[in-house]
Amino acid sequence: MSKILIIEDEAPIRRVLNKILSEESETYLVQEAEDGLKGVEMVKNEDFDLILCDIKMPKMDGVEVLEAIKKIKPEIPMVMISGHGDLETAVNTMRLGAFDYISKPPDLNRLLNTVRNALDKKQLVVENKILKKKVSKNYEMIGESDAISHIKTMIEKVAQTDARVLITGPNGTGKELVAHQLHENSNRAHQAIIEVNCAAIPSELIESELFGHVKGAFTSAVKDRAGKFEAANGGTIFLDEIGDMSLSAQAKVLRALQENLIQRVGADKDIKVDVRVIAATNKDLKLEIAEGRFREDLYHRLAVILIKVPALNDRRDDIPMLIEHFTTKISEEQGNAKKTFSKEAIKLLQEYDWTGNIRELRNVVERLIILGNHEISESDVNLFASK
Repeated sequence: MSKILIIEDEAPIRRVLNKILSEESETYLVQEAEDGLKGVEMVKNEDFDLILCDIKMPKMDGVEVLEAIKKIKPEIPMVMISGHGDLETAVNTMRLGAFDYISKPPDLNRLLNTVRNALDKKQLVVENKILKKKVSKNYEMIGESDAISHIKTMIEKVAQTDARVLITGPNGTGKELVAHQLHENSNRAHQAIIEVNCAAIPSELIESELFGHVKGAFTSAVKDRAGKFEAANGGTIFLDEIGDMSLSAQAKVLRALQENLIQRVGADKDIKVDVRVIAATNKDLKLEIAEGRFREDLYHRLAVILIKVPALNDRRDDIPMLIEHFTTKISEEQGNAKKTFSKEAIKLLQEYDWTGNIRELRNVVERLIILGNHEISESDVNLFASK
């Protein structure tokens, strides 16, 4: 169930909000606090999925409550409740991290749409954090070659800034590892990193995926939906394979970068976002620009910092460390005793032409672990790892 806390000093407003939410869904568990001090104390002691908070209250006003809760549990979306004279303050609260604001008396549809969108975002953030814990080890950068050492140094210098980064390199080289390391070493690490594979989303759906849509914007748009940029607000969005993005979507991404504003498909209302953008591609974007498939102005917005990830053939010294890493990981996943590689087997693998890069190396190591002897020999490699 979604736990919603209403912080409001006026009992009639609390009753109205509670009634609306309780009748809307049996999955909403609504609790109330009659002032800001009590609301903050409840947040310290309980977990909530959403907070509706009045702005003008005695003891502690809504702005103070917002700032306090963002320090305690920044992941909880907060919707501010504003009277007619509080609208300017309500808008300012969004700069402080509020999800949205609603006016008194609350409009039924506006309230319910805002609640649904806020809970959708919270769910995305929670799912992302759970996933992040599970897969954080998957994003280790293994290697000590000059090329990898240079990338690690770049990450140290760039991560703490909000500079946009464009990561280039062939398929299978680990560009997503660089993106995750940039995020995890940044001051946005407590927020989500939202990944979007631009090549995997049909061109007609990419704008809705990135920016969201309003009900009725197209045939299957049965309700308002937040996009990836909103889900990444306060954190990072990783646009993988951005070279495959349509020109119309590129134009909207450019506006988001220029003005920190997005607009849902079918809507005319701007939404302000605070998102760090990291992009990656295996394409030569300068060639794509020359052939009219990629916007030059977007390229220059994205490529503030360029990080080139080398092919595995250009970092062969890292192969023994990668083999050891994958052997340990695969053995743990399969629940089997760890196998070893002979020096001759490792040397032979270092001489291979790794056209599929690290992804191919991992597959070969897994195959050898399954099919090879307890100590994987040169003959095992010749037998099971041949091209």
